[in-house]
Formats: sequence, structure tokens, C-alpha cells
Amino acid sequence: MAVENQPDPSRARVVLLAFGDREGIADRVRALRPLIDAHVDVVAEDSDFEADLSVVEADATLVFGGDGSILRAARQMGDRQLPVVGVNFGKLGFLAHYQPGEVETVLRALNQHAFRVVEHLMFRTSVLREGRVIFERLGLNETTVLAGPPFHILDVELYVDSELATTYSCDGLIVSTPVGSTAHSLSAGGPILRKDLQAFVISPISPHTLTNRPVIDNASRIYELVAPRPNEGTSLVVDGEVVCQLTAADRVRIERAPACFQLVEAAGHGYYRTLREKLGWGGRLRSLEP
Repeated sequence: MAVENQPDPSRARVVLLAFGDREGIADRVRALRPLIDAHVDVVAEDSDFEADLSVVEADATLVFGGDGSILRAARQMGDRQLPVVGVNFGKLGFLAHYQPGEVETVLRALNQHAFRVVEHLMFRTSVLREGRVIFERLGLNETTVLAGPPFHILDVELYVDSELATTYSCDGLIVSTPVGSTAHSLSAGGPILRKDLQAFVISPISPHTLTNRPVIDNASRIYELVAPRPNEGTSLVVDGEVVCQLTAADRVRIERAPACFQLVEAAGHGYYRTLREKLGWGGRLRSLEP
């Protein structure tokens, strides 16, 4: 991570994040760099998404890429979340609201403090083995237990505030935030939750029992997942990254994190407009007749 010293106090201080190995992104950010430097002070930059951003003093984080890049940035910032400006170089861009042509507009807004920040629920996932925490990860989208090879159907016990809620027989189980409800959970048949809600949605993947349906519950509760007879490849996935394999002795705990993800939202990019544009909601059935 490169760090610049003595930023101008009259201008916004920003962290610049762009995945350098992704084809084309480095060149596109390089082309925008004179415009960025003309409006704000870059106090830190990282192209590997590995630096500890929790120690950086800044006013905002500029993330160039797609939603995956923003998920990495949220994890990097840890418990000290900065407002994030997402510039979409990816595909859908549910979180990356801004297009490259809007960069100058948002930089001016940062300098003038004329922007709206919306806070979103984050979670902390931990794995307990014999009562001891062996793994912990901050996340924004979802925690998933996947059956894995040899791909036998998996039993996953769901506990809510230490009470057994049910046992799912399925290919996996997703516990998602509202932000993550338009990601893996949606593809598994889960509902769309408005992003500022304080709730989790539990969505089974290909459940064996048709009466198993997604459940929405309050984010103040503690959710625990146990796979008493895991497959050899049963894995825990947080925000799309496989983080560990699970054993029968493991208990996966998901709870609200103290930190909130802060997203700078673009003017005119309302919630339902985003859903219409990103999900291709047409509003009417099209006739198949010529």
C-alpha cells in the first residue's frame, strides 16, 4: 500500500482501491488519476486489497471495480468503516452506483460534503470448535455452508439464540444480509430485502423438503449452524470466499457486527430504480408474436 504524506486540509482525503490484476482496470484508473488528483488528496492506495485500512485516516474510500471489490474493501476497513464511493467497472454493480463518467461529480460532492451516506448491516462470522474460536471473519453479503464433495445431501441444524429452529436437508444454507439478498440468496429463491433493514434472511439451497422456505428474522439475534454429518468437502463460504472446511465438531456463529457499511449513494439512483435496471424488471410481459 502506497501512502502519501501531508494532504491538503482543504480537500477531501480519500483511499483509492482498484484490483490491479483485473484486466483493464489498472489502465482505466490510470487514465482517471489526473482528474482524481485535481479534486481530492489520495492518502493511501492499494491494488491488492490486502492492506489494513483500519489505521488510515481519510474521509472516504474510492473503489474502482464491481461489487466484489467493494466486499473486499469493507473487510479491509474492519471496524472503522469509511464512506465508500463505488465506481462500476464490473457487471451488475448493485453497490457500485457510479459510472466512470460521474467521477468528477462525486469528487466535487466529497469536497463540499454534499453527499448522502446510507448505513448497511454487517455481520461477524466465527467458527467454534469445542468452545474455542478457531476462525473469525467480518462480512457484508452472506455466510454460506456448502455441502461440497462428494455432494451428498447435507443436514444443517439452525439455532436462533441457542434454540433449535429446524434441520435443513439441502445442498447448503445461506444466512444473508439485506445487501446480500440480491446475490447468492436471490439465486437460491430468497426474497429481496431493502438494504437498510436490520434483518437476516436464511435461505436453503435446493432443500429436500418443499415446505422449507426462506425465513427472515431480526439482526439482533444470534444464528448458529451445525452440520453433524458433513461431507469431506463441506465448506464455509463468507462473501464468496471459501474460508475453511467444516467438521462435525464445528459451530458456525453469525451475529451483527458493531460496524456498519457506509455507502455513498448517487443522486437519482433510488432503490427501486436500481432493482429495475440491475435485475431487468420490465413491468410487462412481452408478446411472442411477430
